[in-house]
Amino acid sequence: MVVPMQEADILKLIEGGENIQVEFRTSAREITKDVYDTVCSFSNRDGGTIILGVGDNGEILGVAQDAVERMKTSFVTSINNGQKINPPLYLQPETCTVKGRTLIIIQVPSGRQVCRHHGRIFDRSHEADIDITDNTDMVYQLYARKSGSYFVNKVTRFQLDDLRPDLIERARRMTACRAKDHPWKGMSDEELLRSAGLILQDTERQFEGVTLAAILLFGKDSTIMAVLPQHKTDAIFRVENVDRYDDRDVIITNLLESYDRMMAFGQKHLNDPFVLDGFQSVSARDRILREICSNSLAHRDYSSGYVAKLVIERDRLFTENPNRSHGHGALRLQSFEPYSKNPPISRVFREIGLADELGSGMRNTYKYSKLYSGKTPEFIEGDMFRTIVPLSPIAVEKVGPHVTPQDSDQATQDITQQSKITAKNNSHTTQDNDQAIQDAILMFCNEPRSKAEIMEHCGYKHVRNFTQRHLRPLLESGQIQMTIPGKPKSSSQKYMTVQKTAPAN
Repeated sequence: MVVPMQEADILKLIEGGENIQVEFRTSAREITKDVYDTVCSFSNRDGGTIILGVGDNGEILGVAQDAVERMKTSFVTSINNGQKINPPLYLQPETCTVKGRTLIIIQVPSGRQVCRHHGRIFDRSHEADIDITDNTDMVYQLYARKSGSYFVNKVTRFQLDDLRPDLIERARRMTACRAKDHPWKGMSDEELLRSAGLILQDTERQFEGVTLAAILLFGKDSTIMAVLPQHKTDAIFRVENVDRYDDRDVIITNLLESYDRMMAFGQKHLNDPFVLDGFQSVSARDRILREICSNSLAHRDYSSGYVAKLVIERDRLFTENPNRSHGHGALRLQSFEPYSKNPPISRVFREIGLADELGSGMRNTYKYSKLYSGKTPEFIEGDMFRTIVPLSPIAVEKVGPHVTPQDSDQATQDITQQSKITAKNNSHTTQDNDQAIQDAILMFCNEPRSKAEIMEHCGYKHVRNFTQRHLRPLLESGQIQMTIPGKPKSSSQKYMTVQKTAPAN
């Protein structure tokens, strides 16, 4: 229900100027076309207020008194016309007198459906109405915001075999550490996934499979890249070389190991000064990293092609990730209303202890930022969600004994010489190990064996490394051969040792 506005409220809006939720139009005698563009963009974004009779600079000009009723009737008729505004909107303009002049106030709520004006789609950005009809990415994002379903709940045709059982077992152990009798402890992998809502039925296409959330959490890297090639987190340390970076880690893997690598990157480059929380010493650095890393991963919009970032600079640490926004601008701790963007991922993170209840991350980040740097963090909601944590100089200072250039040169020479000796020794050891594995393969393949059977026999898990290091050299030297040489990549392909014939007497 729209509440009628009072003169004081309108004056406050005018003084604040135009923004993402306020628009001024002169429209002294007619409702111009751009008013309907703004109605459409407000409906598609977060709603807003249009004030007719005010100039762009905030000057109160007023609407002609004899045109007020005609303009209101024209507006109501137009927005109820499905050929003009689709779907039709049901808005009632108000009339208000401000400083002796008549203004028309139109309050537009955020709509549940995507709104079009004469077949064009408009979205709101800062003080402008943007026609996004021909921008497929922005239109997709708009429909995603309006959708009542969650992108990560999309059912795929992948099955349990496409996930990593070691990651599922890790999640099971992590829950057991938090709760001795946690239900997941006695569940099979499939039962665990079903209980977490990670195996669902696609009612439209009539098949069952693991969801995108399951693949992001527990999927093999190849599976993740097959369904979400845009998934990536860019960790950057930028203190000395501010134009590029001093260190970088491009993280393209499942969410559990992404969390590990983001935490390790932050711990590598941020100092951990002594901090007291009451009477207990705590690692404020690690508490902050835990909150912002888990928040970035759990509430990210994985349908977007934008690359998420974790950036450490001299005076701040910030994360940036694509977001299905439910508001716009800086969030306030006192008035913040948490909203889960990816419930199944958030639930798993809570169960395994990487996150707590919804909204606690913001409170904890505020608390530990004050302890770590004495400053307040910022949380900015939008199509890109940003968390900014101010840093004190000690956070990125290099610590340790001072080394003179002469000492450094001598140390470098010593390390280089020792490295050469170690590398030589390691080279001999590696060659011996490789030869032993290849001998074992030759003995095992007296009968035709598949690559999977050979790898299991040798204790290998990484297909590419095994093929390049052992299988290919044996094939090229002619010591083993394929059973289907005309189809090297056949699923039925097997390998067999070439039997040497004794020379004739």
